[in-house]
Amino acid sequence: MSDYLQEQPAASAGASRSEERKIIFASSLGTVFEWYDFFLYGALAAVISKQFFAGVNDTTAFIFALMAFAAGFLVRPFGALVFGRLGDMIGRKYTFLVTIVLMGLSTFAVGLLPTYASIGIAAPIILVILRMLQGLALGGEYGGAATYVAEHAPPGKRGFHTGFIQSTATLGLLLSLLVVLGSRYISGDEFETWGWRLPFLLSIVLLGISTWIRMSMRESPAFVKMKAQGKLSKSPIRESFTSWPNLKVVLTALFSINAGQAVTFYTAQFYVLFFLTQMLKMDAAQANTLLIISVIIGAPFFVFFGWLSDRVGRKPILMIGLLLATVLYFPLFKALSHYANPQIDAASRQAPIVVSADPGGCTFQFDPVGKARFDSPCDKVKTFLVKQGLPYSSVKTTGEAVQVSIGERTIEGYDEAAMRAAIEQAGYPAKADPAQVNQVMVVVLIVAMILIATMTYGPLAAVMVELFPTRIRYTSMSLPYHIGNGWFGGFLPTVSFALVVYTGDIFYGLWYPVLVTGISLVVGIFCLRETKDVDIDKV
Repeated sequence: MSDYLQEQPAASAGASRSEERKIIFASSLGTVFEWYDFFLYGALAAVISKQFFAGVNDTTAFIFALMAFAAGFLVRPFGALVFGRLGDMIGRKYTFLVTIVLMGLSTFAVGLLPTYASIGIAAPIILVILRMLQGLALGGEYGGAATYVAEHAPPGKRGFHTGFIQSTATLGLLLSLLVVLGSRYISGDEFETWGWRLPFLLSIVLLGISTWIRMSMRESPAFVKMKAQGKLSKSPIRESFTSWPNLKVVLTALFSINAGQAVTFYTAQFYVLFFLTQMLKMDAAQANTLLIISVIIGAPFFVFFGWLSDRVGRKPILMIGLLLATVLYFPLFKALSHYANPQIDAASRQAPIVVSADPGGCTFQFDPVGKARFDSPCDKVKTFLVKQGLPYSSVKTTGEAVQVSIGERTIEGYDEAAMRAAIEQAGYPAKADPAQVNQVMVVVLIVAMILIATMTYGPLAAVMVELFPTRIRYTSMSLPYHIGNGWFGGFLPTVSFALVVYTGDIFYGLWYPVLVTGISLVVGIFCLRETKDVDIDKV
C-alpha cells in the first residue's frame, strides 16, 4: 500500500491508443461494479419491502422500500463534498480506492443482514444506514471517474471518451438485473427466502477485482501538472461554492442539465420497471428480461451521443433530449400500458372505475409507524383497488356515502364481494397475461425512453468537466451532479409511486419527471453555454 501511495508518473499527453483504451477500461470497469452495487437495491425493491418492512401495510411497505432506496441518493451530495475535496487536494486515483472499498463492503453487508422477522425494527434501520454509506461512496465515484478520463482524453475526443463512463451506470444496472435473474434461477422458489442475498454477496468478488484495477491506475496528467506548479486548491469547497462566478455555474449546471438528465435516466431504467410490475402487474421475470434486452440495445448510444457531441456540440443534444422527454413521456407510458397489459388497458377504457366520496372520509394511506387504521369505507375501497393494481379516478362529493362505479355498475359503500364480481365481469385481469404481452412493442417503447436518457446523459460528463477549472473541478462538478441525480432523480420512484397511490391514476406520477425536464429545458436554453471547444487545462 505504501508503494501505491507514492506518486506514479503521469500518462503523457500523447498517450497511445492502447494506453487510452486501458485508461477508459480501468476507469469504466470499476465504476460499472460500483453502479452494480448501488442499483441492486432498486432491482430487488419489491423483495426487500417484504423482508425489511413487514411491520406495516403492503402499500406503505413498498413506499418505505422506495424511501430506503432513495436514502442512498439523499447522501450522495455529501459524498460529493467529502470525496470531491479529497480528489482536488490529494489526487483523483486515491479517491477511487476509498470509494470502491466503502461501496463493496456496504453492499456485501446487506447480503448478511438479518430481516425484520429476525431482529425487528433494527433490520430496516441498519439497511438504511448501509444504503447511506453506499450513497456516500457513489457521491465520490462519478466525479472522479469523469474527471480522470476527461483529463486524459485528447482534444476533440472528450465526449467520446467520457461517453464510456456515462454508459457504466446502465451497464451496472444491466449486470445487477442479470445477476438477479441468475439468482432467481439458482434459488427457484426460495428466492424470496434466501436467494435474494446472492447478488449482494457477489459484490465481495467484484470488490477484489475493482481494488486490483484501481491499484494500477496512474494519476491524471492535469492534476500532476497542477501539483508540480504548486496550484492545488487549499479549500476546494470554499472556492467552489462561496465565489459567485463559480457558484453561478454550479447552479446553472444543476438546474439546466443535471436535474433533467437525472429524471430521464431513472424514468427509463427504474420507474419503467416499477410501472410494469406494480401498476401493470407484469410478471417480474418477464419485465426484467424485457428491460435487459432494452438496456443492451440502448447502452451503446451513451457513447454515440458523447461522440456526436464532439462534432455538433454538447448543448444541442442535451436540449433535444430534454424536449423529447417533456413531450413524449405521457404518450410513451400510455402506449406501454396498452402493449404490456392489453386486458387492463381495454377494461379501463370500456369500464372505468370511479370512486365518489367526501374527501373528509378519505386519507392518504401512508403509515410511517404501522399504527394507523384505515377503516373508513373510502379508505377500504381505495386500499382494495390499490392492492389489486386497478386504476381508478376520484370524484369529490359532500356528505354522501362512498360509491364505486365500475363501468355501468354502481356499488354503494365498501362491498368487497360485489366489487370483485364487478371487476371480473368488466374484464379486469388479476395480473398481466404473459402470453398477451406484446414483447416487441414493450422493448421498442423502453428503448425509446433509454435513447432519450442517452441524449441527456451521454454528453453530460464532458460538459461538466469543461464548465469548471482543474483546481476545483472534482468538487464543483460532483455536487450539482449528485444533487441532480441523488435528489431529483433518486426520489423519482418514491414520489411518482406515492402520487399514483394517492390519485389512483397510474399515469399521474409522470407529472414529476415531465415538470423537471421542462424546467431544465427552459433554464438550459437561456443559461447554459456551449463548452465543446474549451481547453480544460486553462479553465
